[in-house]
Amino acid sequence: MTQQQIANITIEKWLTGWALSRHLPLPIPYRSGFKVDVGYKEQIARYVFPALHRDFFDLANTIEQPWIHLKVCAPPGALKQDLPERWVILPQGYFMHCYHEMPAPRKSLGNEYALLIEKDAATYVVKIMHQQGELAASGRIVLVDDIAVFDQVVTDPQHQRKGLASIVLKELEKIALAEDISEYCLVATDEGKLLYESLGWEMRAYYTSVVITGE
Repeated sequence: MTQQQIANITIEKWLTGWALSRHLPLPIPYRSGFKVDVGYKEQIARYVFPALHRDFFDLANTIEQPWIHLKVCAPPGALKQDLPERWVILPQGYFMHCYHEMPAPRKSLGNEYALLIEKDAATYVVKIMHQQGELAASGRIVLVDDIAVFDQVVTDPQHQRKGLASIVLKELEKIALAEDISEYCLVATDEGKLLYESLGWEMRAYYTSVVITGE
């Protein structure tokens, strides 16, 4: 099996986990990539390509409808020359992997927070609740074959800089390890990338998104 075939399988598993986490239809093959019918107001559908291929540009030239997202594992500079001007490049994402156990969090929750773990269909949800009833931080994980897909790891702005995201990630990891899964993947933002790298994650590819806005 080639490296590109492995990458294709990994992206399909990640996208499957992403869709399950958000209660969306599962991805279907589309040429060299995949499609998910999302149905959101500002994301009607998304096409995801594991590598930059002529298929990506053919699709970009065909679509004129707003809010259909095209996503590809390639740096934005590789798109600009052949991408029609109607497309807007969105803030950069990063496809990331981790193949080993993350270090223990440096901080504990303390008495003002409580940890909750819930199961939502195929998705496990870890929540950190503040003593006043606020959701301080949360994250989701879906186990797809031999890969754990991490999703929607967020911390409320009022509760940031307290190490809560690291605690959420570690609790999500425990769920994966309990099923003998030790390969993890996710798509990170610029800010999230720094956190994941501090925990031993590695960037495998740029994850660039483009869309025609409704403006």
